Amino acid sequence: MGAELTELGYLVLLKIHKRNVVVLTMLCSNVSLAPLENNNVNDSACRTVSVGFPITMMVTGLVGNSLALILVYVSYRRKENRRKKSFLLCIGSLALTDLFGQLMTSPIVISVYRAGRKWENIDTDGCLCSFFGVCMTTFGLCALFLASAMAIERAMAITNPHWYSNHMKTSVTKQILGVMFLLVLLFALLPIAGVGEYQKQWPGTWCFISTGDSKVPGNTVFAVTFAALGIFSLLVTLSCNSGASQSSKQWERLTTETVIQLMGIMCVLLICWSPLLVLMLKMIYNQMSSHECGLSSTANTSRTLDCNFFLTAIRLASLNQILDPWVYLLLREILLRKFCIVANAVSNCSTEDQKGTQTP
Repeated sequence: MGAELTELGYLVLLKIHKRNVVVLTMLCSNVSLAPLENNNVNDSACRTVSVGFPITMMVTGLVGNSLALILVYVSYRRKENRRKKSFLLCIGSLALTDLFGQLMTSPIVISVYRAGRKWENIDTDGCLCSFFGVCMTTFGLCALFLASAMAIERAMAITNPHWYSNHMKTSVTKQILGVMFLLVLLFALLPIAGVGEYQKQWPGTWCFISTGDSKVPGNTVFAVTFAALGIFSLLVTLSCNSGASQSSKQWERLTTETVIQLMGIMCVLLICWSPLLVLMLKMIYNQMSSHECGLSSTANTSRTLDCNFFLTAIRLASLNQILDPWVYLLLREILLRKFCIVANAVSNCSTEDQKGTQTP
């Protein structure tokens, strides 16, 4: 099964590469593929990860996001969910974003692992590295902004229900989502226009925004802007979800499920993205990039720890695409209701047992 998925992902990747020759040629304009000479310490930390890890992540993400999209579509078609249509559009867009993020990046990572973690074996001209960096930036920021959009939408629905009913139409939501995705895509394409740079990152299995090369025009500004936008979206999500607790009786039944789902998504976002965004700001301040991890012949303990932590941080950010749909799937009303029934039954049983022991 793993081999079939790997071959299928590789064939899809080749088709995308052939159909987008012109686009990929443009992507080659500003990308760095500095060779990574494996350090013994760093290389030993990478040997424990096999190709099964990215394959498992891809399959889990595809299954979760596909199920979430199906359930969102079914809920969106129901007439009783008219007041939740904007929220469902946002959660469906989030699942679609995570799904495409998995489809665009996972086959590339799997191919690199199969090539012995040597990126240059599958990307001789650097086009694929830049494509990978654009995908990481676009789908990462879109996921963060969509969570903020859902939090703002629910906050308006709870605190200003009358204004929300009169002005927040599904057509407006679609326009906002479309403009947001377009702006994020344009931002991610800035390195192609010469502002910033996408660079192969340690241990050579992925590409992302360069954080240590200040000689590239606009590179520091581009990297700082990405981190700042991500942290800003997390703060907006946190503040809006905090204000969503003040719900009126009219909207209490309607918003209970969505608020719980938002709180779950917010917790996942904070856990998955905070380490990467904060570490990016630290690396920018210190003029350090993860591609330097394999270039030093001497083992620097603090630098090795930073490199390992940066790799862990990017893996956490990648897990966000997998966990988001499962949060929505597991925190749905029907499952929450069953959980409450089981919890009440267990609580009643324990109470009766205490009364039985006290009566004798």
